[in-house]
Amino acid sequence: MRGPAPAHSRDEIVTAAIAMADADGIGAVSMRAVATALNTSAGSLYRYLSSRDDLLDLMADRAAGELRPYPQAAGDWLDAMLRIARRQLDLYREHPWLMEILPRPTALGPQSLAWFEHCLAILRSVPAATAAKFEAIAMMIGVVSLFARGESAGPPVRFDEIDMAAFPNLVAALTAPPVPSAQRDLFEVTVRSVLRGLLTDAR
Repeated sequence: MRGPAPAHSRDEIVTAAIAMADADGIGAVSMRAVATALNTSAGSLYRYLSSRDDLLDLMADRAAGELRPYPQAAGDWLDAMLRIARRQLDLYREHPWLMEILPRPTALGPQSLAWFEHCLAILRSVPAATAAKFEAIAMMIGVVSLFARGESAGPPVRFDEIDMAAFPNLVAALTAPPVPSAQRDLFEVTVRSVLRGLLTDAR
């Protein structure tokens, strides 16, 4: 005889966990909390997942699937990689908890692997070593994460209770009148500089 049908699918569990992380942060996501949201017991989730880390891996991979459809790879490879980076920045804005879980050791799922495959396809024409291409992709991810963290940071640091006399250069920089300059997209400048430096200038 067959046993009872599973009460929930792995997909439902991941969907509930992502909704929880989007609403209250990744710290709110526990096996017990997700089980409660699904009106079941924490123990029942272990029929589908081995641990909370397993759940976090699945959440990250599900989010990576939202990067589809990938930006066009046609044209200049640097332009194409910038489009990829912008799409990833949008994903971090949508799911800020990704910045907290991606630095941990993780098992890459099919969506994450497909994203890496697309990046490597864009870089196929670049005459650089494979190791350099992986380094460049990793550094691009780091740049995206850095900018996403900057956007989600709290209010600027205050110096009200610090004697600034010991820091004359800092005071001068903070109090200098702004110099008119052309507006520039710092995200684009940084991504292009990092990728160009790692994949072309070093050759």
